[in-house]
Amino acid sequence: MPDIIVMFFLLGLVAGLVRSDLTVPKAAYDLLSLMLMLTIGLKGGIALHGQLHLSLLPELAGVILIGALTPLILLPLLRKVVRLSSANSASIAAHYGSVSAGTFAVALAYSQTHQLPIGPEVTLYLVMLELPAIIMALLLYRRLNPTSQGTLGSLWHEALTNRGVILLVGGVIIGFMYGPVNGADVTGLLTGAFQVVLALFLLDMGLTAATTLRPFPRQHWRVLVFALVAPPILAMSGMLMGIWLELPVGSILILATMTASASYIAAPAAIRNAIPEADIGLAMLAALGLTFPFNVMIGIPLYHQWLTALMV
Repeated sequence: MPDIIVMFFLLGLVAGLVRSDLTVPKAAYDLLSLMLMLTIGLKGGIALHGQLHLSLLPELAGVILIGALTPLILLPLLRKVVRLSSANSASIAAHYGSVSAGTFAVALAYSQTHQLPIGPEVTLYLVMLELPAIIMALLLYRRLNPTSQGTLGSLWHEALTNRGVILLVGGVIIGFMYGPVNGADVTGLLTGAFQVVLALFLLDMGLTAATTLRPFPRQHWRVLVFALVAPPILAMSGMLMGIWLELPVGSILILATMTASASYIAAPAAIRNAIPEADIGLAMLAALGLTFPFNVMIGIPLYHQWLTALMV
């Protein structure tokens, strides 16, 4: 059977497709996303407590390299093969170079359920992949459109100060400072409720994904194909990088899943301001309507099978 966490996403997806009146209030979604990202940061910081060493630098450098190279490779493909405008090509390249905190949470829960060894630094992958990808995609767009608005400083500010990055980085710092014992009265409640918060978050993601697919957007068939074909290919880059860095199996699976995912929180906020002519709805259709469901329902177990075969 699928992981029970995934079943909550399916429940929301089915409810949305059959036009149920089930809804998650916006205030509740904001609270769930806040708790999810903060808890992910706390869990990573607690795991890093006493484990942060210079030996992590090659690993983090490799992760940053993937984040920077992904939009560099995707943008020309999106322009020439998917036949999108330069604005939409840069937008989707940024979304797919960046990562999904929700997908990370599912991959983390999957790895823990299957008792796969995980390095304490995996939470840092979120920030290491997200920021370089967004900045690289926007710089490429600036090169294609020299008259575009905004300064490089404003791009960095937007990328570094969005709520996802603030919560993740802040959570890592707090968790790292206090560890698993000090502050456990607070951190224990948040980390203990991680699975429940994730389940409710995925319920809302299912409802949101259904809205992007109803009615089915046949006119964007090239984007739909891209959204299903890209994740397994991108996952392989993360998998090979993880194997080359000799990471634990769980860390490799999480890195592969991250490279296969697409942002639907940080990237839309940055792109909406930096590339106003880009169709954010089109990016959300691909990232949240197809890539997110593919990864949480099919991709993560598939990447685990591939990884097992490669490491025999």
